[in-house]
Amino acid sequence: MAQDTLTPLPASGVEVDAALDTRTLERELDAVRARVVASLGADDAAYIRRLILVQRCLELGSRAVLVVGSRSRLGWLAGTSGLALAKVLDNMEIGHNILHGQWDWMRDPEIHSTTWEWDHASPAAQWKRAHNETHHKFTNIVGHDNDLGYGIMRVCEDQPWQRWHLAQPALNFLTACVFEWGIAMYDADLGSAVAGKAQLDDSQRDRLRATLRKIGRQVTKDYVVLPALAGLSGRRNVRRTLAAAAVANLVRNLWSHSVIMCGHFPEGVETFETESLDPDETRGEWYERQARGSANISGGPLLHLLTGNLSHQVEHHLFPDLPSNRYAEVAAEVEPILRRHGLDYHSAPFLQQLGSAWHRVLRLSLPDGWAPPRSAPAAARRFATFLQR
Repeated sequence: MAQDTLTPLPASGVEVDAALDTRTLERELDAVRARVVASLGADDAAYIRRLILVQRCLELGSRAVLVVGSRSRLGWLAGTSGLALAKVLDNMEIGHNILHGQWDWMRDPEIHSTTWEWDHASPAAQWKRAHNETHHKFTNIVGHDNDLGYGIMRVCEDQPWQRWHLAQPALNFLTACVFEWGIAMYDADLGSAVAGKAQLDDSQRDRLRATLRKIGRQVTKDYVVLPALAGLSGRRNVRRTLAAAAVANLVRNLWSHSVIMCGHFPEGVETFETESLDPDETRGEWYERQARGSANISGGPLLHLLTGNLSHQVEHHLFPDLPSNRYAEVAAEVEPILRRHGLDYHSAPFLQQLGSAWHRVLRLSLPDGWAPPRSAPAAARRFATFLQR
C-alpha cells in the first residue's frame, strides 16, 4: 500500500509523516519478534500453567465460599470478590491470549487456541473469527473494524451526526454493564438482523445456535447450579448467591469494557478512512497502522496482569501471537523504534486513558463536538482528576 493512501481521519490531530520508512520499520519490528520467539521456553510455559492453576483454584474456592458462607456479609464479599477476580483472569490474561494462539508453540492440547473454551457467553470459535480475523486485520478502519464503537457509536468527526448519538454516553455505559452478552451478539454477526436490516442466513443461524448453547451453559453454571447448591442450606442463600454471581459478572464486564476503551478510544489515537484499506498493504504499513491506532496503559505488574496485558495494547497489536508475559519486555524495544520513525507512542495511566476515552465518547455525541480535538489531552486530564476525587 502506498504511504499516501493511509489517511488518518481528522479526529486524530496527527499529521501523516510522508517520509516514514515502513520497510525499515518492518525489519526492526520483525527482529524484535524473532528474538522473543527464539527465547520462548520452560519459564514461559510455567507462567501460563501456574496462572491457570491459580485461576481455577480461585474460582472453585470462591464458589465454595458462596455455597457455604454467603449468609455472612464477610463470606458473601469474599466469595463475590474472588469470583469476579477469577472471571477477570479467565477472560483477560488467560482466555483472550490463549485464543490468540500465544501459547500454541507449547503443543499442549489443553492450552491451545483450537481447543480452549473460556468463561464467556461468546463461543471461542466465533470470538476468534470476529476478533482475530477482523479487528486485528482492520484495526481502526471505520466501517471494517466493528470493535471500533461496535457499530453503535460515532467514533470520528467524519461520521455523520444523527440525533440518536446524543444517547451515546448512556448507551456506552449500558453496553459496559452487559458487555459479555453484547460481545456474544456481535461475534455471532447478528447486528443487521437485530436492527431489522437483513434476514438471518444459514451461517448466522448456525452461529446463533452455537451462541445460545454457550449462553445456556453460562447461565446454568452461574445462575442455576451455584444458587441450587447454596440453597441446600437455606432459601435466603439462593438470593444472595444469585446476587453474588450477578455482581461478579458485572464487575468483569465493566472492567473488560474499560480496558478495551483505553486501548483504542483515547483522544489522539487515530482512526482511518475506508480508502486506507488496501489488499497490497505491506507488513510494515500494517505495523504503522497498528501503532497509530492503539494506546497503552502505564502501570505496574498487577495492572498488567488484570488487564490481560492489554495495558500493552500497542505491543499486542504489533505482535498479537506473542505470549503476553513478554509484552513489558518488548515495550522497552518497541517504544524507541516507533519514536525514531516519528510515530507517537500513546501511553498514560489508567484513569487518564479512561477519562480521555469517555471524553471522546461524550464529545462525538454532539454535532459540533464537546471540545476541539487539540484541547482533548487537557480535557482528558481534567476528567481523570474528577474521577479520582
